[in-house]
Amino acid sequence: MRAYVLVGDTVRETRDCAEVRAAVAQKQRIWVDLEEHTPELDELLEKTFGLHPLTIEDIWLDRSGPKADAFPTYLYACAHSVRRDTDEVLLCELDLVVSETFIITHDHTGATTALIHDELERSPRLLVRGPAWIAHAVLDRVVDAYLPVIDAFDDDIEALENDVLAKAGTPEGTPVLARILSLKRSLQALRRVAVHQRELLLRLARGEFEVFPAESLPYFRDVHDHFVRVGDLADSYRDLVTSALDAYLSVQSNRMNEVMKTLTLISTVMLPLTFIAGVYGMNFDHMPELKWGYGYPFALAVMAAVAFGAVMWFRHRRWL
Repeated sequence: MRAYVLVGDTVRETRDCAEVRAAVAQKQRIWVDLEEHTPELDELLEKTFGLHPLTIEDIWLDRSGPKADAFPTYLYACAHSVRRDTDEVLLCELDLVVSETFIITHDHTGATTALIHDELERSPRLLVRGPAWIAHAVLDRVVDAYLPVIDAFDDDIEALENDVLAKAGTPEGTPVLARILSLKRSLQALRRVAVHQRELLLRLARGEFEVFPAESLPYFRDVHDHFVRVGDLADSYRDLVTSALDAYLSVQSNRMNEVMKTLTLISTVMLPLTFIAGVYGMNFDHMPELKWGYGYPFALAVMAAVAFGAVMWFRHRRWL
């Protein structure tokens, strides 16, 4: 646990639960960033901050989707940050408990709140303005982290489309198909979270909760507007990946048709040659060509003429 207590115009960092209890009793503004789960922290959250047991349970557990629950003295909100690992998108839960005098956060990765720690150590401005502004700073950085991840999909999809045309239907096509399915799963998971998170940010932006002062609402609306772009891009990229999958299957089918066409034409050329060879392979006594000295080259010449004529006919019909 890392706690920041506002004392006058300065911020004091502490990890002592006793100091946190004293600050809460004196109604000093405080930000508590939780780390590892311990029974002592559960007691602090329940008895000192007055959190509901279900809120405490939600803080420590991973939830599948963002949400916001209003309680008489505080607001609990669950958001999701994002990071990229190769073609996979990893979603990380971030919990916030906001009241008029305190804010409690639990960042499961620590990446987002670490940025706020650095900013608060440089200047106490955020905590001086109030817990709502700490919440805004956290959510703003959560949304900002989505944009590079979303933009990276643009380059990936462009490269994927080129690979689809070049490699679909070849031995190198299997990794391309695996990448398509991986990107599709990642964008689907991103879109599923984006739908709920957009609704959460909209509720914060329109002033549904009293813990956020009126002057902070335009800033939350700005965060919501940025995240709307994230959701729209996720939808468009998901459609592009679906189109890439359809193109992959189409190119693969076309190449298979070309292979079948080539094999069919070869079979068509060989069929009359096989017929001629079969006729002259019969050992009847009264076949005049069997005793003819030029019978063998004559049969080969007939076969060559038939094969040449068939190939020229295919070229005339543009089948070759």
